[in-house]
Amino acid sequence: MLSRSLAVIVTAIGLTSCGQSDSAERTGRASDTTTAGDSASASVVVSAATSATSVASSVATASSAPAMDPSRYPGTSRGCSADMVRVEGEYCPALTQNCLEHHSEFDNANGAKNVSERCVLYEKPSRCVSKKRKPVAFCMDRFEYPNKVGELPRVLTSWTHAKKFCESAGKRLCTEDEFNFACEGAEMLPYVYGYKRDKAVCNIDKDYRYPDHSRVMLEYDECMLEPWCKAEMERMDQREPIGQRTTCVSWAGIFDLNGNVNEWVEIPKEKPPNRSGLKGGWWGPVRGRCRPTVTFHKESDYGYEAGFRCCKNAE
Repeated sequence: MLSRSLAVIVTAIGLTSCGQSDSAERTGRASDTTTAGDSASASVVVSAATSATSVASSVATASSAPAMDPSRYPGTSRGCSADMVRVEGEYCPALTQNCLEHHSEFDNANGAKNVSERCVLYEKPSRCVSKKRKPVAFCMDRFEYPNKVGELPRVLTSWTHAKKFCESAGKRLCTEDEFNFACEGAEMLPYVYGYKRDKAVCNIDKDYRYPDHSRVMLEYDECMLEPWCKAEMERMDQREPIGQRTTCVSWAGIFDLNGNVNEWVEIPKEKPPNRSGLKGGWWGPVRGRCRPTVTFHKESDYGYEAGFRCCKNAE
């Protein structure tokens, strides 16, 4: 895999190679002329065990919010619950996207590993190089978990626990291909909004805040109860509340698939502990686009910018 760029500085306590190699990253492209490296995760650490009671308590809290009115939002919930959007169409498994202009930080980095490959402008159109497209139809949460307007997206959650949260709600983690198609659509857009990067549309490209490497952050519920961890999260946090930014919406009516928080997905055909992928980017100066997947973080890992959303088969 291409290796020209990687994530911003990684706090890899217990993961000494995290962010130092992109050999495990995927772009879903047969021959992309852009570089594929990034760190979708800036602070992923090895997970400690989180109790089943904690997961159940958080699910109960998320489920107690008022029901969502789908008529207020773009897209359709046909064959899905009201808090989800139906995503349907012809998906291209492999494509090419040609970057015409990179961010000046990347151009001036001379291959530095702590600078992410941000493309400012792509050539139109993207090109499907698969022999045939794949018909897909599924339901996806309209917003990042907990999928409740006004709340902050949940972070500091491992892939393993994200999977349990979704299953407790009668859903599942989205797959890599489902995220791709919900984000890019049949047009195979690099960003949910098109071919030109725009930080005014999605919550991306905010200045990087260096984590305190002296201690390990806890998973979310435990972190909120521990004074140092809670304060550290608040210091670094640049999430936006769910539903606040109405411009970062995909062709299907899904919000914040680029930026705000990274999202765990399931990578098909992989075995534990390698089923975990991170997609979409977060609020920092990273790729923040539809197709790339970071795969070197294991299922038990978590980070202050790593969240998720849920999917379900459409009826």
